[in-house]
Amino acid sequence: MTEPNLRVRVLARALRELRERARMTQQEAGDRLRFTNRKMSRIETGQLPSYHELQAMLDVYGLVSTDWPPYLAMWERAKEKGWWHTYGIPNRGYVPLEAQASEIRSFQLGMVHGLLQTEGYVRAVFTGAADPARHTPASVARGVEIRRRQRRVTADEPLRLHSIVDHTALRRDLPCMQEQLAHIVMVAELENVTFQVIPPGIGAHAGLSGSFTVLSFPSPADPAIVYVEHIAGSVEVEKEQEVRSARLAFDQLASLALSHDESVRLVDRMAAEL
Repeated sequence: MTEPNLRVRVLARALRELRERARMTQQEAGDRLRFTNRKMSRIETGQLPSYHELQAMLDVYGLVSTDWPPYLAMWERAKEKGWWHTYGIPNRGYVPLEAQASEIRSFQLGMVHGLLQTEGYVRAVFTGAADPARHTPASVARGVEIRRRQRRVTADEPLRLHSIVDHTALRRDLPCMQEQLAHIVMVAELENVTFQVIPPGIGAHAGLSGSFTVLSFPSPADPAIVYVEHIAGSVEVEKEQEVRSARLAFDQLASLALSHDESVRLVDRMAAEL
């Protein structure tokens, strides 16, 4: 099962901190709330409590009612449904995290990052997938429709995107590649977008084990998350040491890659050659 979305994580962490400040163990708090240990653990790792359960927790943790509003507001934000619900995407996984991020640093070994993909590219990737049961015509259409997430890159307060891609991903034999490459060149003109290519001739590097994305959020209190997608699903990592390792790997890849300007010129030439 995928991890809970950021807003639920924020509330879960706040409740855990309140319990610890009250010098209660999970067992002690659960006994007073009539919650099982399992339920306490689920709430503190990202299960949204009911409104009345939240109020009971705040009371047991010793907060006076005048101090409740910030936590009630967190709960309201956590239960809000984002635009992605319209497309059948649950309030978990990558898309909600991306929607709440302020900066994305992504290395892609085999594909163009989703925020840079054209409709033709999305269709080609989905329809060429190995699992036709998973990628039905309806799921392909949904994949195209949720390209609306790309609006974050051109919003009034735009998402900062640093995308590094291996050159092999740009040489896929797809009918849409000229359009896709031209689109990358256009988006790369935005000040909030950095685009780099790992060129041919680079030997072993940190990205050979696979693609990964580091998502950072507006508040320093919200820890960065590393997202890794694989053939059987995905993994979201919050552990500080593992996030630090991913950042170091990304920095190494950025130092090996062509500069932004060199990368854009390369992609422009590749598009012209098609």
